[in-house]
Amino acid sequence: MAIGSKAQDLPVSPQRTPLAFPCEAIPYLLSTIDALIILFAALLGCFAYHLISGTPIPDLSAYFALGLFASFIHIARLSAQGYFEFETAAKPSLEIAEVSVAWLGTGLLLAFFALLFKIGGTFSRGAFLIFLFAAPIVLLAERKFVKYLVRRAVARGAVGRRDVVLLGDANEVESLGPSDLLSFFGASEVHKFVLSTDEDREIRRFEDGKTFEFAANFVRSHGTKEILLALPWNDTDRIDFVRDYIKTLPVSAKLLPDKQIRTLNNYVSSAGQRIVLLEIQRAPLSTTEQSVKRTMDVAIGLLALIFLFPVMVLTALAIKLDGNGPIFFVQNRRGFSGRNFSMFKFRTMTVQENGEVITQATRNDPRVTEIGRLLRAASIDELPQLLNVIRGEMSLVGPRPHALAHDNYFERLLQDYAFRHHAKPGMTGWAQVNGLRGATPSIEQIAQRVQLDLWYINNWSLWLDIQILIKTLFEVMRNRNAF
Repeated sequence: MAIGSKAQDLPVSPQRTPLAFPCEAIPYLLSTIDALIILFAALLGCFAYHLISGTPIPDLSAYFALGLFASFIHIARLSAQGYFEFETAAKPSLEIAEVSVAWLGTGLLLAFFALLFKIGGTFSRGAFLIFLFAAPIVLLAERKFVKYLVRRAVARGAVGRRDVVLLGDANEVESLGPSDLLSFFGASEVHKFVLSTDEDREIRRFEDGKTFEFAANFVRSHGTKEILLALPWNDTDRIDFVRDYIKTLPVSAKLLPDKQIRTLNNYVSSAGQRIVLLEIQRAPLSTTEQSVKRTMDVAIGLLALIFLFPVMVLTALAIKLDGNGPIFFVQNRRGFSGRNFSMFKFRTMTVQENGEVITQATRNDPRVTEIGRLLRAASIDELPQLLNVIRGEMSLVGPRPHALAHDNYFERLLQDYAFRHHAKPGMTGWAQVNGLRGATPSIEQIAQRVQLDLWYINNWSLWLDIQILIKTLFEVMRNRNAF
Protein backbone atom coordinates (compact mmCIF):
# COMPACT_ATOMS: atom_id res chain seq x y z
CA MET A 1 0.00 0.00 0.00
CA ALA A 2 1.50 3.33 -0.99
CA ILE A 3 0.29 6.42 0.80
CA GLY A 4 0.93 9.71 -0.88
CA SER A 5 1.63 13.04 0.72
CA LYS A 6 -1.77 14.53 -0.03
CA ALA A 7 -4.83 13.30 1.85
CA GLN A 8 -7.05 13.35 -1.23
CA ASP A 9 -4.67 10.98 -3.02
CA LEU A 10 -4.82 8.29 -0.37
CA PRO A 11 -6.10 4.94 -1.65
CA VAL A 12 -8.00 2.55 0.51
CA SER A 13 -5.70 0.04 2.18
CA PRO A 14 -6.19 -3.35 0.52
CA GLN A 15 -7.09 -6.45 2.43
CA ARG A 16 -4.13 -8.75 2.83
CA THR A 17 -4.20 -12.46 3.39
CA PRO A 18 -2.80 -13.66 6.69
CA LEU A 19 0.64 -15.22 6.75
CA ALA A 20 0.67 -19.00 6.73
CA PHE A 21 3.85 -19.04 8.80
CA PRO A 22 5.10 -16.30 11.15
CA CYS A 23 8.56 -15.02 10.27
CA GLU A 24 9.35 -14.68 13.99
CA ALA A 25 9.44 -18.49 14.20
CA ILE A 26 12.00 -18.83 11.38
CA PRO A 27 15.13 -18.49 13.60
CA TYR A 28 13.88 -21.20 15.96
CA LEU A 29 12.98 -23.51 13.09
CA LEU A 30 16.29 -23.06 11.25
CA SER A 31 18.42 -23.49 14.36
CA THR A 32 16.49 -26.65 15.26
CA ILE A 33 17.06 -28.08 11.76
CA ASP A 34 20.80 -27.34 12.01
CA ALA A 35 20.96 -29.00 15.42
CA LEU A 36 19.28 -32.13 14.06
CA ILE A 37 21.65 -32.21 11.08
CA ILE A 38 24.71 -32.00 13.33
CA LEU A 39 23.30 -34.69 15.61
CA PHE A 40 22.58 -36.89 12.59
CA ALA A 41 26.12 -36.27 11.21
CA ALA A 42 27.66 -37.40 14.53
CA LEU A 43 25.70 -40.66 14.46
CA LEU A 44 26.37 -41.07 10.73
CA GLY A 45 30.12 -40.74 11.32
CA CYS A 46 29.98 -43.52 13.89
CA PHE A 47 27.96 -45.88 11.69
CA ALA A 48 29.95 -45.14 8.52
CA TYR A 49 33.37 -45.64 10.07
CA HIS A 50 32.57 -48.89 11.89
CA LEU A 51 30.76 -50.34 8.86
CA ILE A 52 33.73 -49.50 6.60
CA SER A 53 36.30 -50.84 9.08
CA GLY A 54 34.19 -53.89 9.91
CA THR A 55 34.35 -53.23 13.66
CA PRO A 56 31.33 -53.55 15.94
CA ILE A 57 29.24 -50.41 16.48
CA PRO A 58 29.87 -49.06 20.01
CA ASP A 59 27.44 -47.44 22.45
CA LEU A 60 25.86 -44.48 20.61
CA SER A 61 25.26 -42.36 23.73
CA ALA A 62 28.73 -40.81 23.50
CA TYR A 63 28.19 -39.80 19.85
CA PHE A 64 24.75 -38.49 20.72
CA ALA A 65 26.33 -36.28 23.40
CA LEU A 66 29.00 -35.22 20.90
CA GLY A 67 26.34 -34.14 18.40
CA LEU A 68 24.39 -32.18 21.02
CA PHE A 69 27.49 -30.37 22.28
CA ALA A 70 28.69 -29.59 18.74
CA SER A 71 25.26 -28.25 17.74
CA PHE A 72 25.17 -26.01 20.80
CA ILE A 73 28.57 -24.45 19.99
CA HIS A 74 27.86 -24.08 16.27
CA ILE A 75 24.41 -22.54 16.70
CA ALA A 76 25.61 -20.16 19.42
CA ARG A 77 28.39 -18.86 17.14
CA LEU A 78 26.13 -18.34 14.12
CA SER A 79 23.25 -16.88 16.14
CA ALA A 80 25.54 -14.07 17.27
CA GLN A 81 26.00 -13.16 13.59
CA GLY A 82 22.26 -13.13 12.84
CA TYR A 83 22.65 -16.21 10.64
CA PHE A 84 19.27 -17.68 11.54
CA GLU A 85 17.32 -14.41 11.22
CA PHE A 86 14.55 -14.34 8.65
CA GLU A 87 16.05 -11.49 6.61
CA THR A 88 19.41 -13.30 6.37
CA ALA A 89 17.78 -16.56 5.33
CA ALA A 90 15.85 -14.73 2.61
CA LYS A 91 19.01 -13.39 0.94
CA PRO A 92 20.11 -15.33 -2.19
CA SER A 93 23.83 -15.53 -1.35
CA LEU A 94 25.04 -18.68 0.39
CA GLU A 95 27.12 -18.06 3.53
CA ILE A 96 29.89 -20.56 2.71
CA ALA A 97 32.62 -18.65 4.56
CA GLU A 98 30.50 -18.02 7.66
CA VAL A 99 29.44 -21.66 7.99
CA SER A 100 32.94 -22.98 7.31
CA VAL A 101 34.63 -20.69 9.83
CA ALA A 102 32.01 -21.40 12.48
CA TRP A 103 32.30 -25.14 11.97
CA LEU A 104 36.10 -25.02 12.04
CA GLY A 105 35.91 -23.23 15.37
CA THR A 106 33.43 -25.82 16.61
CA GLY A 107 35.77 -28.66 15.63
CA LEU A 108 38.75 -27.06 17.37
CA LEU A 109 36.72 -26.54 20.54
CA LEU A 110 35.57 -30.17 20.47
CA ALA A 111 39.15 -31.35 20.13
CA PHE A 112 40.27 -29.03 22.94
CA PHE A 113 37.62 -30.29 25.36
CA ALA A 114 38.38 -33.92 24.42
CA LEU A 115 42.02 -33.37 25.38
CA LEU A 116 41.17 -31.32 28.45
CA PHE A 117 38.85 -33.93 29.93
CA LYS A 118 40.84 -36.88 28.53
CA ILE A 119 37.83 -38.38 26.74
CA GLY A 120 39.45 -38.68 23.29
CA GLY A 121 39.64 -42.45 23.64
CA THR A 122 35.84 -42.62 23.86
CA PHE A 123 35.52 -41.70 20.18
CA SER A 124 37.08 -43.28 17.14
CA ARG A 125 39.27 -40.79 15.26
CA GLY A 126 37.93 -42.07 11.96
CA ALA A 127 34.32 -41.51 13.05
CA PHE A 128 35.22 -38.05 14.35
CA LEU A 129 36.87 -37.06 11.04
CA ILE A 130 33.88 -38.28 9.01
CA PHE A 131 31.65 -36.22 11.31
CA LEU A 132 33.81 -33.10 10.89
CA PHE A 133 33.79 -33.34 7.07
CA ALA A 134 30.19 -34.49 6.56
CA ALA A 135 28.44 -31.98 8.82
CA PRO A 136 29.38 -28.72 7.00
CA ILE A 137 28.57 -30.25 3.60
CA VAL A 138 25.09 -31.24 4.73
CA LEU A 139 24.62 -27.90 6.55
CA LEU A 140 25.44 -25.91 3.40
CA ALA A 141 23.21 -28.10 1.23
CA GLU A 142 20.38 -27.64 3.73
CA ARG A 143 21.00 -23.86 3.80
CA LYS A 144 20.81 -23.65 0.00
CA PHE A 145 17.53 -25.57 0.00
CA VAL A 146 16.14 -23.43 2.84
CA LYS A 147 16.93 -20.23 0.93
CA TYR A 148 15.10 -21.61 -2.09
CA LEU A 149 12.04 -22.48 0.01
CA VAL A 150 12.05 -19.15 1.88
CA ARG A 151 12.22 -17.11 -1.31
CA ARG A 152 9.38 -19.10 -2.85
CA ALA A 153 7.32 -18.70 0.32
CA VAL A 154 7.97 -14.95 0.38
CA ALA A 155 6.97 -14.65 -3.28
CA ARG A 156 3.68 -16.45 -2.53
CA GLY A 157 3.08 -14.33 0.58
CA ALA A 158 3.13 -17.43 2.78
CA VAL A 159 5.86 -15.97 4.99
CA GLY A 160 7.22 -12.49 5.54
CA ARG A 161 7.29 -9.54 7.86
CA ARG A 162 4.01 -7.68 8.26
CA ASP A 163 5.14 -5.87 11.42
CA VAL A 164 7.34 -3.37 9.53
CA VAL A 165 6.45 -0.28 7.50
CA LEU A 166 8.51 1.89 5.18
CA LEU A 167 8.37 5.67 5.50
CA GLY A 168 10.46 7.87 3.29
CA ASP A 169 11.32 10.25 0.50
CA ALA A 170 9.61 9.52 -2.81
CA ASN A 171 12.83 9.07 -4.77
CA GLU A 172 14.41 6.86 -2.11
CA VAL A 173 11.31 4.67 -1.78
CA GLU A 174 11.02 4.34 -5.56
CA SER A 175 14.67 3.26 -5.81
CA LEU A 176 14.04 0.24 -3.54
CA GLY A 177 13.35 -2.68 -5.86
CA PRO A 178 11.94 -6.11 -4.91
CA SER A 179 15.44 -7.46 -4.16
CA ASP A 180 16.13 -4.50 -1.85
CA LEU A 181 12.83 -5.04 -0.04
CA LEU A 182 13.71 -8.70 0.35
CA SER A 183 17.09 -7.81 1.84
CA PHE A 184 15.81 -5.11 4.18
CA PHE A 185 12.38 -6.47 5.06
CA GLY A 186 12.36 -10.13 4.15
CA ALA A 187 9.30 -9.43 2.00
CA SER A 188 8.69 -8.56 -1.62
CA GLU A 189 6.07 -5.96 -0.71
CA VAL A 190 5.61 -3.75 2.34
CA HIS A 191 3.33 -0.96 3.51
CA LYS A 192 4.82 2.28 2.19
CA PHE A 193 4.19 5.84 3.36
CA VAL A 194 5.67 8.34 0.92
CA LEU A 195 6.50 11.87 2.07
CA SER A 196 5.76 15.05 0.16
CA THR A 197 7.66 16.11 -2.94
CA ASP A 198 6.62 19.79 -2.72
CA GLU A 199 9.54 22.21 -3.04
CA ASP A 200 8.06 24.73 -0.59
CA ARG A 201 9.48 23.88 2.87
CA GLU A 202 6.39 24.87 4.87
CA ILE A 203 3.96 23.06 2.57
CA ARG A 204 6.22 20.01 2.59
CA ARG A 205 6.32 19.98 6.40
CA PHE A 206 2.52 20.28 6.59
CA GLU A 207 1.97 17.45 4.11
CA ASP A 208 4.64 15.33 5.80
CA GLY A 209 2.80 15.80 9.08
CA LYS A 210 -0.46 14.57 7.52
CA THR A 211 1.32 11.55 6.02
CA PHE A 212 2.85 10.72 9.36
CA GLU A 213 -0.57 10.87 11.03
CA PHE A 214 -1.77 8.16 8.62
CA ALA A 215 1.40 6.17 9.26
CA ALA A 216 1.03 6.51 13.05
CA ASN A 217 -2.60 5.35 12.92
CA PHE A 218 -1.55 2.35 10.84
CA VAL A 219 1.28 1.50 13.26
CA ARG A 220 -1.08 1.63 16.25
CA SER A 221 -3.89 -0.35 14.64
CA HIS A 222 -1.71 -3.08 13.08
CA GLY A 223 0.73 -3.74 15.91
CA THR A 224 3.73 -2.59 13.86
CA LYS A 225 7.02 -3.16 15.67
CA GLU A 226 9.49 -1.34 13.44
CA ILE A 227 9.63 1.63 11.09
CA LEU A 228 12.33 1.76 8.43
CA LEU A 229 13.14 5.19 7.03
CA ALA A 230 14.25 5.72 3.43
CA LEU A 231 15.66 9.25 3.46
CA PRO A 232 18.74 10.88 1.95
CA TRP A 233 21.40 10.92 4.65
CA ASN A 234 22.35 14.50 3.80
CA ASP A 235 18.76 15.73 4.36
CA THR A 236 19.29 16.29 8.09
CA ASP A 237 16.37 18.71 8.36
CA ARG A 238 13.87 16.09 7.23
CA ILE A 239 15.48 13.35 9.31
CA ASP A 240 15.15 15.53 12.42
CA PHE A 241 11.55 16.33 11.49
CA VAL A 242 10.67 12.65 11.13
CA ARG A 243 12.44 11.79 14.40
CA ASP A 244 10.30 14.33 16.25
CA TYR A 245 7.17 12.58 14.98
CA ILE A 246 8.38 9.02 15.50
CA LYS A 247 9.18 9.53 19.18
CA THR A 248 5.45 9.43 19.93
CA LEU A 249 5.37 5.77 18.82
CA PRO A 250 6.78 2.90 20.94
CA VAL A 251 8.54 1.19 18.03
CA SER A 252 12.06 0.76 16.77
CA ALA A 253 13.04 3.18 14.01
CA LYS A 254 16.01 2.58 11.71
CA LEU A 255 17.45 4.63 8.88
CA LEU A 256 18.18 2.67 5.70
CA PRO A 257 21.27 3.41 3.64
CA ASP A 258 20.33 5.86 0.91
CA LYS A 259 20.94 5.35 -2.80
CA GLN A 260 24.54 6.54 -2.62
CA ILE A 261 25.44 4.36 0.36
CA ARG A 262 23.77 1.31 -1.19
CA THR A 263 26.16 1.45 -4.14
CA LEU A 264 29.06 0.65 -1.80
CA ASN A 265 29.90 -3.02 -1.30
CA ASN A 266 26.39 -4.28 -2.04
CA TYR A 267 25.13 -2.42 1.10
CA VAL A 268 26.79 -4.63 3.68
CA SER A 269 28.85 -3.43 6.61
CA SER A 270 32.64 -3.45 6.72
CA ALA A 271 32.36 -6.60 8.82
CA GLY A 272 30.67 -8.19 5.84
CA GLN A 273 27.89 -9.67 7.94
CA ARG A 274 24.93 -7.33 8.43
CA ILE A 275 23.26 -4.61 6.42
CA VAL A 276 24.06 -1.08 7.59
CA LEU A 277 21.02 0.26 9.47
CA LEU A 278 21.25 3.28 11.76
CA GLU A 279 19.01 2.90 14.79
CA ILE A 280 17.61 6.34 15.55
CA GLN A 281 15.09 5.08 18.12
CA ARG A 282 15.35 1.90 20.16
CA ALA A 283 12.34 -0.30 20.73
CA PRO A 284 10.73 -0.40 24.18
CA LEU A 285 10.10 -3.72 25.93
CA SER A 286 10.32 -6.82 23.76
CA THR A 287 7.32 -9.08 23.23
CA THR A 288 8.62 -11.47 25.89
CA GLU A 289 9.22 -8.65 28.38
CA GLN A 290 5.76 -7.24 27.73
CA SER A 291 4.24 -10.69 28.35
CA VAL A 292 6.11 -11.07 31.64
CA LYS A 293 5.07 -7.59 32.77
CA ARG A 294 1.46 -8.17 31.73
CA THR A 295 1.34 -11.49 33.59
CA MET A 296 2.54 -9.78 36.77
CA ASP A 297 0.03 -6.96 36.31
CA VAL A 298 -2.92 -9.32 35.99
CA ALA A 299 -1.83 -11.65 38.80
CA ILE A 300 -1.01 -8.96 41.37
CA GLY A 301 -3.82 -6.70 40.16
CA LEU A 302 -6.48 -9.36 40.69
CA LEU A 303 -5.09 -10.32 44.10
CA ALA A 304 -4.95 -6.66 45.16
CA LEU A 305 -8.48 -6.03 43.90
CA ILE A 306 -9.84 -9.00 45.88
CA PHE A 307 -7.85 -8.16 49.02
CA LEU A 308 -8.70 -4.43 48.94
CA PHE A 309 -12.33 -4.83 47.86
CA PRO A 310 -13.70 -4.25 51.42
CA VAL A 311 -11.64 -1.05 51.66
CA MET A 312 -13.00 0.14 48.32
CA VAL A 313 -16.59 -0.58 49.37
CA LEU A 314 -16.15 1.37 52.62
CA THR A 315 -14.52 4.21 50.68
CA ALA A 316 -17.47 4.37 48.26
CA LEU A 317 -19.91 4.56 51.20
CA ALA A 318 -17.86 7.30 52.87
CA ILE A 319 -17.82 9.40 49.68
CA LYS A 320 -21.56 9.00 49.28
CA LEU A 321 -22.24 10.01 52.89
CA ASP A 322 -19.85 12.96 52.67
CA GLY A 323 -22.03 14.83 50.20
CA ASN A 324 -23.68 14.88 46.81
CA GLY A 325 -21.81 13.79 43.73
CA PRO A 326 -20.62 10.62 42.06
CA ILE A 327 -18.38 8.09 43.79
CA PHE A 328 -15.89 7.84 40.97
CA PHE A 329 -14.01 10.51 39.07
CA VAL A 330 -13.25 9.56 35.45
CA GLN A 331 -10.69 11.57 33.51
CA ASN A 332 -9.17 11.13 30.06
CA ARG A 333 -5.47 10.28 30.07
CA ARG A 334 -2.93 9.34 27.38
CA GLY A 335 -1.45 5.87 27.56
CA PHE A 336 0.78 3.47 25.67
CA SER A 337 1.55 4.53 22.08
CA GLY A 338 -0.38 7.78 22.64
CA ARG A 339 -3.77 6.05 22.93
CA ASN A 340 -6.31 7.85 25.10
CA PHE A 341 -8.18 6.01 27.85
CA SER A 342 -10.47 6.78 30.78
CA MET A 343 -8.71 6.56 34.14
CA PHE A 344 -10.73 5.79 37.27
CA LYS A 345 -10.26 7.38 40.68
CA PHE A 346 -12.37 7.84 43.76
CA ARG A 347 -13.78 11.39 43.75
CA THR A 348 -11.94 13.59 46.22
CA MET A 349 -12.91 17.06 44.98
CA THR A 350 -16.03 19.12 44.58
CA VAL A 351 -15.14 19.66 40.90
CA GLN A 352 -14.63 17.18 38.07
CA GLU A 353 -12.37 18.82 35.52
CA ASN A 354 -11.80 16.91 32.30
CA GLY A 355 -11.38 19.53 29.62
CA GLU A 356 -8.80 21.76 28.03
CA VAL A 357 -8.09 23.64 31.27
CA ILE A 358 -7.35 21.61 34.41
CA THR A 359 -6.00 23.13 37.61
CA GLN A 360 -3.64 20.91 39.57
CA ALA A 361 -4.37 20.25 43.22
CA THR A 362 -2.36 22.29 45.74
CA ARG A 363 -1.72 21.98 49.44
CA ASN A 364 -4.85 22.96 51.44
CA ASP A 365 -6.82 23.13 48.19
CA PRO A 366 -10.39 24.25 49.06
CA ARG A 367 -11.80 22.05 46.29
CA VAL A 368 -10.75 18.88 48.15
CA THR A 369 -13.49 17.37 50.33
CA GLU A 370 -12.94 16.34 53.94
CA ILE A 371 -13.01 12.64 53.15
CA GLY A 372 -10.97 13.41 50.03
CA ARG A 373 -8.05 14.70 52.11
CA LEU A 374 -7.84 11.38 53.92
CA LEU A 375 -8.13 9.39 50.70
CA ARG A 376 -5.45 11.42 48.92
CA ALA A 377 -3.06 11.26 51.89
CA ALA A 378 -3.26 7.44 51.91
CA SER A 379 -3.46 7.17 48.08
CA ILE A 380 -6.71 5.22 48.48
CA ASP A 381 -8.24 7.40 45.76
CA GLU A 382 -5.97 5.61 43.25
CA LEU A 383 -7.25 2.09 43.99
CA PRO A 384 -9.92 2.06 41.20
CA GLN A 385 -7.01 2.17 38.75
CA LEU A 386 -6.59 -1.54 39.45
CA LEU A 387 -9.49 -1.87 36.99
CA ASN A 388 -7.42 0.02 34.39
CA VAL A 389 -4.54 -2.37 35.06
CA ILE A 390 -6.68 -5.48 34.60
CA ARG A 391 -8.19 -4.00 31.44
CA GLY A 392 -4.68 -3.54 30.03
CA GLU A 393 -4.82 0.27 29.83
CA MET A 394 -2.34 0.73 32.66
CA SER A 395 0.38 -1.21 34.44
CA LEU A 396 1.11 -1.50 38.14
CA VAL A 397 4.43 0.24 37.50
CA GLY A 398 5.16 2.81 34.81
CA PRO A 399 5.23 6.55 34.13
CA ARG A 400 2.29 8.21 35.89
CA PRO A 401 -0.27 9.49 33.35
CA HIS A 402 -1.18 13.16 33.34
CA ALA A 403 -4.40 14.88 32.33
CA LEU A 404 -4.56 15.48 28.56
CA ALA A 405 -4.37 19.25 28.98
CA HIS A 406 -1.15 18.92 31.00
CA ASP A 407 0.17 16.23 28.67
CA ASN A 408 -0.19 18.47 25.62
CA TYR A 409 1.38 21.39 27.47
CA PHE A 410 4.40 19.44 28.73
CA GLU A 411 4.92 17.81 25.33
CA ARG A 412 5.34 21.23 23.73
CA LEU A 413 7.91 22.30 26.31
CA LEU A 414 9.99 19.14 26.78
CA GLN A 415 11.61 17.46 23.78
CA ASP A 416 11.74 13.96 25.31
CA TYR A 417 8.33 14.03 26.98
CA ALA A 418 6.67 11.89 24.26
CA PHE A 419 9.03 8.99 25.04
CA ARG A 420 7.01 8.42 28.24
CA HIS A 421 4.33 6.85 26.03
CA HIS A 422 6.70 4.03 25.07
CA ALA A 423 5.48 2.17 28.16
CA LYS A 424 2.07 1.71 29.72
CA PRO A 425 1.30 4.32 32.38
CA GLY A 426 1.48 3.00 35.92
CA MET A 427 -0.25 3.33 39.26
CA THR A 428 3.20 4.06 40.64
CA GLY A 429 6.58 4.61 39.08
CA TRP A 430 10.29 5.18 39.48
CA ALA A 431 9.77 8.94 39.73
CA GLN A 432 7.17 8.57 42.49
CA VAL A 433 9.36 6.40 44.75
CA ASN A 434 12.17 8.91 44.28
CA GLY A 435 10.18 11.76 45.79
CA LEU A 436 8.55 13.20 42.63
CA ARG A 437 4.99 12.44 43.65
CA GLY A 438 1.94 14.68 43.34
CA ALA A 439 1.64 17.98 41.51
CA THR A 440 4.23 19.36 39.09
CA PRO A 441 4.08 23.14 39.56
CA SER A 442 7.29 23.89 37.62
CA ILE A 443 8.95 22.84 34.39
CA GLU A 444 12.06 21.82 36.32
CA GLN A 445 10.03 19.31 38.36
CA ILE A 446 8.30 17.75 35.36
CA ALA A 447 11.68 17.58 33.56
CA GLN A 448 13.11 15.64 36.52
CA ARG A 449 10.11 13.32 36.47
CA VAL A 450 10.49 12.71 32.72
CA GLN A 451 14.19 11.94 33.20
CA LEU A 452 13.36 9.29 35.82
CA ASP A 453 10.54 7.87 33.71
CA LEU A 454 12.84 7.45 30.72
CA TRP A 455 15.47 5.79 32.91
CA TYR A 456 12.82 3.30 34.04
CA ILE A 457 11.77 2.52 30.44
CA ASN A 458 15.37 2.01 29.32
CA ASN A 459 16.33 -0.12 32.35
CA TRP A 460 13.17 -2.14 32.94
CA SER A 461 13.36 -5.51 34.62
CA LEU A 462 10.93 -7.63 36.60
CA TRP A 463 13.05 -7.14 39.70
CA LEU A 464 12.94 -3.35 39.22
CA ASP A 465 9.13 -3.46 39.15
CA ILE A 466 9.08 -5.49 42.35
CA GLN A 467 11.47 -3.03 44.01
CA ILE A 468 9.26 -0.10 43.01
CA LEU A 469 6.12 -1.79 44.36
CA ILE A 470 7.83 -2.41 47.71
CA LYS A 471 9.19 1.16 47.87
CA THR A 472 5.72 2.48 47.04
CA LEU A 473 4.34 1.03 50.28
CA PHE A 474 6.95 2.95 52.28
CA GLU A 475 6.39 6.08 50.19
CA VAL A 476 2.65 5.99 50.97
CA MET A 477 3.42 5.66 54.69
CA ARG A 478 5.81 8.63 54.50
CA ASN A 479 2.93 10.69 53.11
CA ARG A 480 5.35 12.83 51.08
CA ASN A 481 3.82 15.38 48.65
CA ALA A 482 0.34 13.82 49.04
CA PHE A 483 -2.35 16.52 49.08
